[in-house]
Amino acid sequence: MTATLPDLFMPPRLFAPGAAPAGLAAHHRRHGALPAGDPESLLRAVTGAGLTGRGGSGFPTWRKLVAVTEAGRRTGRAPVVVANGAEGEPASRKDRTLLRLSPHLVLDGLQLAARTVGAGEAYLAVADGATWLETAVAERTGDPLPVKVVRVPGSFLAGQSSALARLLSGGAALPTHQRPPVRERGTHGAPTLVQNVETLAHLALVARYGADWYRTAGTAAQPGSVLCTVHAGGGEPRVVEAPYGLPLARLLPLEGVRAVLVGGYHGTWVPAREAAQLTLDKSYLGAGVVAALPMDRCGPAETARVLRYLALRSAGQCGPCLNGLPRIAAAFRVLAAPGPQGTVRADLARWSGLVEGRGACHHPDGTVRLVRSALTAFADEIDAHARGRCTATALTPLLPVPEERN
Repeated sequence: MTATLPDLFMPPRLFAPGAAPAGLAAHHRRHGALPAGDPESLLRAVTGAGLTGRGGSGFPTWRKLVAVTEAGRRTGRAPVVVANGAEGEPASRKDRTLLRLSPHLVLDGLQLAARTVGAGEAYLAVADGATWLETAVAERTGDPLPVKVVRVPGSFLAGQSSALARLLSGGAALPTHQRPPVRERGTHGAPTLVQNVETLAHLALVARYGADWYRTAGTAAQPGSVLCTVHAGGGEPRVVEAPYGLPLARLLPLEGVRAVLVGGYHGTWVPAREAAQLTLDKSYLGAGVVAALPMDRCGPAETARVLRYLALRSAGQCGPCLNGLPRIAAAFRVLAAPGPQGTVRADLARWSGLVEGRGACHHPDGTVRLVRSALTAFADEIDAHARGRCTATALTPLLPVPEERN
């Protein structure tokens, strides 16, 4: 079980004080029963709150709810709602921590979303903790719509919305070309709402306490709080809830840090001096991962490990993933080791342009984003490698990369 940071950046919302798992009785003592209300009232509250998705895209929640509702009316098909807790991002722990500590807040949000769009089926998709969550679901005997817990393969792309719709339709958990998008035609051809579990937990809070309360945290432009998985000092990652607008330097110390990875493995490397000027912002937070790279580690080597993982974990269904990403990963390994580099940097720039925007999903785009940021953030180290030396003194890998033996 991942521990949460003891630091309190705001009164806790998503986790109960003390960060202890809350059963249904404890959940009701803190928040009360699931509120009644019509879909229009909830949509007004969600719109006023400015709630956005916490799965990486930051898309306005009310727009997804309205789009799925309208698709259901247009097609005459009852929509499907999916709480997405797959969390395939290896560096992230926020969703599994939320589901362990506050499962009923997520399940409340799932019921509210189902009620709003007029859903006929509801699923909770997870890679870990299915047994615990099945127990939580069984406690909720009064829920109007049964929820089925679905086990998702623990792969990087299994939590992508079209991959989940495909899995729930009886196929493999692999992304598909999203035309039309799943919100129009997803699981078994029905309009499908796929919403991150953290988003649903916030939805349940907005329904109870209103838009004005929600906006007491964060900024006027980006209201509310966000869960972050913080990697600092090479220890166990910690999950913390913080308001948007909080200085990044409040989350993790930047002294002795070379760079910070923000947003996860589809995110960006930011030099420490620039990270010191950043605040928590949905434009770059992505999967909510914030990882500090100490001065004694090699940024190009860490990036090369992640790129190899991303290439191996692609769906392999289109040219950019099947051919482009392995080539990019192999080229970056040349930059990660001291020695001659030839035309590798120019090759990486050219290949990145060739794969960008051409995949069946956004996996190539996210991988290219990481590559480009690494080439900039670690330019001095890459230059040192070209001269035959590496300034890093610690060789122990820092970022988590599953199944490195492959």
